[in-house]
Amino acid sequence: MPDIGSSLREARMRARIDITEAEADTKIRGKYLRALENEEWDLLPGPTFVKSFLRTYGDYLGLDGRTLVEQFKLSYEQPELQPIAPPRGSSDQRRRGGGGGRSPGRRGWLIAGLIAALLIGLFLLGRGGGDDEGGSGSTTAPRTTTGGDGEPDSGDERTTTTTAPKLVRLRIVPTAPVYACLQAAGGRTPVNGVILQPGQGGPTRRSSRFQLTLGNGDATLIVNGKARPVPDVDDGIGYEITPQGVRRLPAGERPTCSS
Repeated sequence: MPDIGSSLREARMRARIDITEAEADTKIRGKYLRALENEEWDLLPGPTFVKSFLRTYGDYLGLDGRTLVEQFKLSYEQPELQPIAPPRGSSDQRRRGGGGGRSPGRRGWLIAGLIAALLIGLFLLGRGGGDDEGGSGSTTAPRTTTGGDGEPDSGDERTTTTTAPKLVRLRIVPTAPVYACLQAAGGRTPVNGVILQPGQGGPTRRSSRFQLTLGNGDATLIVNGKARPVPDVDDGIGYEITPQGVRRLPAGERPTCSS
């Protein structure tokens, strides 16, 4: 199984994302992202933050954040159950107690056994659904509030339970001059029919839905941290991009912009 740090670093490099951009997108400080990639766990605030950061950063890079957390727990959080010694009664107590009822020594063993069973049950319950990973399939991620245009307002370090992403992240990376018309939800037009040059694709944008027209195939789309090459076409191509996936648009449904 590959190391956690190397998996994160290789995924980020494949997506051509630098630490500064990842810090802005995830709201996790760059020094913590570097610590995750270098597996320098002692530089992070604590195990709870390590697991939360791992899940968020892994999902951002297109990896399975929950699998990374489980790998961390198996490698660095192997709990050890300490045997519980039963209480030892005095010699007088062992000698007392005859045919009329239980002796104090037997009661002590029974109480110790019940305490041990209770502690083991609480431990297993905590492993199954009481820690910050949750056992029901829900995930936690740093909470990011959004304004009316769908862009993040600020990074809130608190974690909140989510069931499915409501926004899709999109970045256009031109490899040669390419015409682009990008429309987002709410009638916004982040890219209004311009020729993009290599290095001028702009920042990562967020919306509940994007519609995109490209004049040719000289671009790569970064959708939720994953690179998606555009086919080599000369007569234009269109996409609809939502949190559920990417759909190619026929010519009649492609957005148009007034440049």
